[in-house]
Amino acid sequence: MLRVVLTALLGALLALPGSVLATAPAPIDLQQLEQHPRWQALLHINRGATLRQRGNSYVADDAFFLADNGRRQPRAELRASIEQLAAPQSPARCQFPARYRFLAEQLQWPQEMAPFAHCDEYLEWRAEIPTGKAVLIFPAAYLNSPSSMFGHTLLRLDSAEDQGVWLSWAVNFGALTDGSDNSIFYIYRGLAGGYDGYFSIVPYVTKIQDYAHLENRDMWEYELTLDDDELSWLVDHLWELKDIRFDYYFFDENCSFRLLELMEVARPGIGLLDSLRFTEVPVNTVRSIDDAGLIGSRHYRASKSRELNHLADQLSPAARRVARRLADRPEQVIASADYQSYSPEQRRLMAQTAYEYLRFSHRTQERNESVARRSFTLLREIRTLPASALPPLPTPDAPEDGHATKMLSAGGGMRDDNGFGELGLRLTYHDWFDNNPGFLRGAEIEGLNLRLRKEESQRPVLESLQLVNIRSLAPRSAFVKPTSWFVTGGIERAFTTERRRAVRYLEGGPGLSWRWGNFHPYALSLFRIENNSDWDHWVEAGAGARLGMLWYAPGVTLGASAEGYYLTNDAYRHRATLTASVPVGRNNALRLDLVRDGWRDDHDEEIRLAWRHYFR
Repeated sequence: MLRVVLTALLGALLALPGSVLATAPAPIDLQQLEQHPRWQALLHINRGATLRQRGNSYVADDAFFLADNGRRQPRAELRASIEQLAAPQSPARCQFPARYRFLAEQLQWPQEMAPFAHCDEYLEWRAEIPTGKAVLIFPAAYLNSPSSMFGHTLLRLDSAEDQGVWLSWAVNFGALTDGSDNSIFYIYRGLAGGYDGYFSIVPYVTKIQDYAHLENRDMWEYELTLDDDELSWLVDHLWELKDIRFDYYFFDENCSFRLLELMEVARPGIGLLDSLRFTEVPVNTVRSIDDAGLIGSRHYRASKSRELNHLADQLSPAARRVARRLADRPEQVIASADYQSYSPEQRRLMAQTAYEYLRFSHRTQERNESVARRSFTLLREIRTLPASALPPLPTPDAPEDGHATKMLSAGGGMRDDNGFGELGLRLTYHDWFDNNPGFLRGAEIEGLNLRLRKEESQRPVLESLQLVNIRSLAPRSAFVKPTSWFVTGGIERAFTTERRRAVRYLEGGPGLSWRWGNFHPYALSLFRIENNSDWDHWVEAGAGARLGMLWYAPGVTLGASAEGYYLTNDAYRHRATLTASVPVGRNNALRLDLVRDGWRDDHDEEIRLAWRHYFR
């Protein structure tokens, strides 16, 4: 009887069509599949780039996962994706086109002529997105915004035809912030991951308006070498990230970090996120992408304020003042003998400068009749005068050509009669005297700047720890009147009652600065609160002023400053400093500091020499 049954089963098998036997699915190696670089990139798996969520997905939104707890169980998410994406007309395909494409290729699913024919919304969105080329955009640092102090990065998607950027789209990752948060709370929530982060896709012209026109930030554009297939992967994955929530951290999981993840989706295995990083500074993102061979060409787009300053720089100081008056009262000034005493070429340049100033100063305001009338008068004056050739706007050094953002220093010196040695470490980023190419002059931002000092026969002590130090010198001119400012806080050694000891402090204040060639004088008010256990009160407040200058001479940067402040407990301190920094190549420098610290009836003098090495 058994022989009869087996014979019948064999006959039935042999009677099946040969194609069925030939397409019997091979066993799926889930372990190999889930380790594939593109699959890991599609799920945003942390492979060791940061300390949080290692082995899990960075995505914090349940809508991104097809399995329960798919964020922390990548194997379950892989199984659920196979189950839900395999069937034709599957709704999950409309949500995850890149994920379907990956599995279909890897598992050799039967080819379909139109696997997304039922996904109307996706197909409509896909048809609108230009896929000719991708460009990495780097708007330079903007110190007046905590989220943009180190710069920013985003992507631009262009069409295949050369239509300029007016039809391009910008891919941006940013924090969803509450406008009611003040700056301190904003920084705290940003550092602690208190904001949600989302990708957005908007017309690129709005970004030019925001960065180059409103915020006066230079922009660098890097054309990427992604081919059509790589770009297609990237765009499909952007659809999968629509309205998907990430946690946002200013220091590491920020705009630049997410762009590196997108690059891994487009070209998996390029190693952009293989190593641990404590910070992701936008300029380092540009360097990493450049090192991976993804950058083909570079283009510089100047801000409106830089263009205006370039025009003004072609005029004498007296002509600038006339141009400034021309913007306010064009009819009267054009008829004046003062204006008419200049050559026709100079008058055209003055009128052009006044017109650009008028547009610049009213860029955030509604158009009004007075501005329209003055603009028309200036344009009419420009057309009647002969043009002279203007020198091209100089292109500054590219940010990625600047020094590395971390710094290690070693040096020594004398304080009064005591010799000392000193080690320093700065996590990020740049100060006024660091090697200047690639950085904005007068802008300083430092985070976690540590100095340890050891005097003869003494144990090592903490000389200073700056948690944050920001100084922004925005030069004033006849046309722009920005406010300079600074804020710094941490621990430093200062004289209290009878000794020099570590004190906790926070200080800052607004001020003014100017620029005459390479010479930058400045004046800042100074407000300070301080805590130390030698004083009666927990906190003492103080106020004073700081005056100084910077000189960016060839081969050396020099600085001098003097400051003084009174505290509410009648303590008084003053300090004078001289600094010289000599760059030795791109990532090394020699720095000399002379300091005179004073207080009531006494003072200390210090000379310090240090070798500084910058690294990534």
